[in-house]
Amino acid sequence: MSRLLGRLGGAAAAHPWRTLAAWLVALVAVTGLSLAAGGTPHDNYDVPGVPSQAGKDFLEEHFPDMAGAGSRVVVHGTEKVPQDLLATLTGRLTAMPHVSRVAPPHISADGDTALIEIGYRVPVTDFQGSEGVDALTEAAAPAKDAGYTVAFGGEMPENVSVPSGVAEAAGIVAALIILLVGLGSLVAAGLPLLVAMMGLGVGTAIVTLLAGLIEISTIAPTIATMVGLGVGIDYALFLVSRHVEALRAGLSPKEAAAHATATAGTSVLMAGLTVLVSLFGLNLSTLPVYASFAYATFATVGAVMIASITLVPAMLGLAGRRVLPRRERLGLVQPPSRKTTRTARWAEWVGNRPKRSALVAIVVLLALAAPMLGMRTWPQDAGTQPESKTTRVAYDLVAEEFGPGANGPIVLAMNASLTNTVGSQLRDAEGIKAVAPPITQGEAAVITVEPTTGPQDERTTDLVRHLRATLPDGVMVTGVVAVFGDISDRLAERLWVVVAFVVVLSLLLLTVMFRAPVVALKAAVMNLLSVAAAYGVITVVFQTDAGAALVGLPHGASVSSWVPILMFAVLFGLSMDYEVFLLSRVREDYLATGDAKGSVIRGLSSTGRVISSAAAIMVAVFVGFALDPDVTVKTTGVGMAVAVLIDATLVRLVLVPATMALLGRANWWLPGWLDRLLPEVKHHDALPATSVHKESALIHK
Repeated sequence: MSRLLGRLGGAAAAHPWRTLAAWLVALVAVTGLSLAAGGTPHDNYDVPGVPSQAGKDFLEEHFPDMAGAGSRVVVHGTEKVPQDLLATLTGRLTAMPHVSRVAPPHISADGDTALIEIGYRVPVTDFQGSEGVDALTEAAAPAKDAGYTVAFGGEMPENVSVPSGVAEAAGIVAALIILLVGLGSLVAAGLPLLVAMMGLGVGTAIVTLLAGLIEISTIAPTIATMVGLGVGIDYALFLVSRHVEALRAGLSPKEAAAHATATAGTSVLMAGLTVLVSLFGLNLSTLPVYASFAYATFATVGAVMIASITLVPAMLGLAGRRVLPRRERLGLVQPPSRKTTRTARWAEWVGNRPKRSALVAIVVLLALAAPMLGMRTWPQDAGTQPESKTTRVAYDLVAEEFGPGANGPIVLAMNASLTNTVGSQLRDAEGIKAVAPPITQGEAAVITVEPTTGPQDERTTDLVRHLRATLPDGVMVTGVVAVFGDISDRLAERLWVVVAFVVVLSLLLLTVMFRAPVVALKAAVMNLLSVAAAYGVITVVFQTDAGAALVGLPHGASVSSWVPILMFAVLFGLSMDYEVFLLSRVREDYLATGDAKGSVIRGLSSTGRVISSAAAIMVAVFVGFALDPDVTVKTTGVGMAVAVLIDATLVRLVLVPATMALLGRANWWLPGWLDRLLPEVKHHDALPATSVHKESALIHK
């Protein structure tokens, strides 16, 4: 593999313009195809096999007008809302596209607030972009012009997602600054960004194409961009760093590019493969929305990975020695010596105190992970959105004027013969504020129940469970609260299946890569610790009022149900990236010297600085996405930024070298029978020496 990649890198460096032209042609072609045959992302919240899905299917069959998407228009003023204004508003709302019904306005006790429920003939997935909200805005213009507060809520407005580009821009600017500081050359700093953007462009176009063929969630492109941008810059950085090392050892730019692709390129390919393997675990969630996360992120990571091992050597061949700092090219300063770096001194300090270092790191990780035991999950709804969003304004007005339960009515679907029995049971049930009269259609009936508590309140979920346990057979409990509760339960059940799948496959992959089952097992345990610590941090940040204020949210709430599985699959793969880069250099040194402890120190010395820079870039990118107003994206950004920070500091710079120093030669133990079964994966070839730079050319000597 190393030799093949070396040839690929050498060919790209020798023919850079051909390589660049091929990528530009690919970008134009894929973008053109996406414009012609691509689709628009939309969400699919169907969950096969859960109780609420049976109720949804029942409504689609017997009450199609109630089975589509829904919206709410809330009109609020300082005095009673005039009836003529409401009549005008109702007429304009009825005339909107796809509308099947507009309920009579529900007026608050003091008359200053009106709630109008709207039903559509089509599901929320049929609305493209912001067209549904745009239609609501136009229809409600008379009320807004009259000086009333108008806010939109319900399923359709809450599912509108329009990327702003702010998160991407913030991450790119921060990454450029970090690269400039770390590499000392504008050419070297700009190269990883350009390569990542090229790969990201191709990946984004592929995601748009996929949206025309399969269902892609509205959030999936944002998650894919977040991960793709981070790994794309990191992969290019690792290649550029190895290239610079080879230049300093006396190789020509083309030889250095080939060597970097043969060495760091192998690690990039292996690291990218672990990310892709981890993403496959999302399919085991059994939710279509998670499958779309996997497909979108898979396409984007795959594109930036291929861009890294082809475009980077081409651009390095073009750049020549300009990737070195100008003062170094002019001979005004000497290349930095690994023996004098802070990273080298730190590596030696940890290697000489492995027990103390490992103990401190484990205690800190467990302390960070402890709050995870109190994590409560709930799918994102308007109650967790920023107060500036219209859906949050509508949610708060409804809760204040009509009661918190009005934001999450429970729908009971049944045979019409059961309505009297069900009605009498509901009158005696606790936690119910109001019961609407039955709506019948032939032999089918629907009863809407308004709880006394809001959708995120645990008592509302308990009420759903109580109704399912006590109402007669044949009564299906559905509606937003029931659906969200079932989603949370399903995700909690499937989390452990995803964890087992990802961990086992990663163990197998690392064992094949490094021919060291002990190292693979240790890496899996370390990654689990870093993910657990990240879970603990997001629990504190998002479930407490003080933590929520730090990320711009008005109050603490449950952690979004979508986040834990998504975070685990992505983070486990990303954590393996740094593990692969570190272990590749350690194993290379160990095979050359046979010095188990010394190889750990020298491997960390060689990679510590670049891993720290790569992690800082990844953190910067994820923090940029933590600025996104969408709570799911915000939670994912915060969680992944924290996890990468923990992984690149406590885990990669302390715990991994400390435990490897303790285990010594046991790290590389391999039973004979397994040795015969495993293929030999060569990660790095020796770097040729020159008479001028002979000593620095001998890696880790």
